Amino acid sequence: MEILDILIIGAGPIGLNCALEAKKNNLNYLIIEKGTIVNSLYNYPLYMKFFSTADKLEIAEIPFISAAPKPGRQEALEYYQGIARQKNININLYEKVLNVSKNENIFEIETSKSKYAAKNVIISTGFYDIPNLMNIPGENLKKVKHYYSEPYPYAQQKIVVIGSSNSSVDAALETYRKGAEVTMIIRNSEISQSVKYWVKPDIENRIAEGSIAAHFNSELIEIKEYSVVFKDENGNINEIENDFVLAMTGYLPDFNFLKNSGVDLQGECLNPFYNSETMETNVPNLYLAGVVCGGKDTHLWFIENSRIHAEMIIRNILMK
Repeated sequence: MEILDILIIGAGPIGLNCALEAKKNNLNYLIIEKGTIVNSLYNYPLYMKFFSTADKLEIAEIPFISAAPKPGRQEALEYYQGIARQKNININLYEKVLNVSKNENIFEIETSKSKYAAKNVIISTGFYDIPNLMNIPGENLKKVKHYYSEPYPYAQQKIVVIGSSNSSVDAALETYRKGAEVTMIIRNSEISQSVKYWVKPDIENRIAEGSIAAHFNSELIEIKEYSVVFKDENGNINEIENDFVLAMTGYLPDFNFLKNSGVDLQGECLNPFYNSETMETNVPNLYLAGVVCGGKDTHLWFIENSRIHAEMIIRNILMK
């Protein structure tokens, strides 16, 4: 079996950046990706606009040309998938990594299709695959959606949106404008301060005028086939008619995969251990890159501030 210099798990923007850095330094590498190239971006809402400008989403100093100040999902897909084609990056798609183990100084990687050996492994799997569940009765009903793509299926329906983050606000505004009756149920006392600055006044005005109902300091406690039950800020139990629940409660990294790979997880947020100067974990030659580094704190890392991980990792590998 050929022994790779580096096996990269995940073909998101940071995984691609790691591959480009490895290629630049003449290292033998392969990316294994369970879906398509930049699979998480592919599953974003169809009309999503990034908070960042195009230049902050660039990798490997390859210009990201966008007609709008804030690029959207389709432009990002074209950019990253275009890089993969133009640079002929070595990627195996629709292949899931099942297990990473170490035999002396060589990693043995088992996937849904094959087995591989590598001197170094980079885990760059992001966090978009596992919904952060509410763990309440009825959450498994078909009417409950943890992923939102577009508003059209919800026209003329009674929608409950959970949360007040960017994804929650986008879903509430878009479905409202396609004729849905929207109710937001929000644990906090206000719309999140992290909501895109050009969107936040829009949702606050829609709530103020009564176009979108919002219950702050409230909690959904049960989902029924034709209604939902929630506790309001006064502790009262309320039940309202409902057709769909958009549970925009966030997503988590695959902690079981990290743990089974030998990575130490620390504290309540299950922050994976890594050296902040090299991105190497407690397992020698096993590295983390991108948003997976944040554990449950998924807001800490994103494309623009984790692009540097690739250079840090490859530099450390070359020094050994």
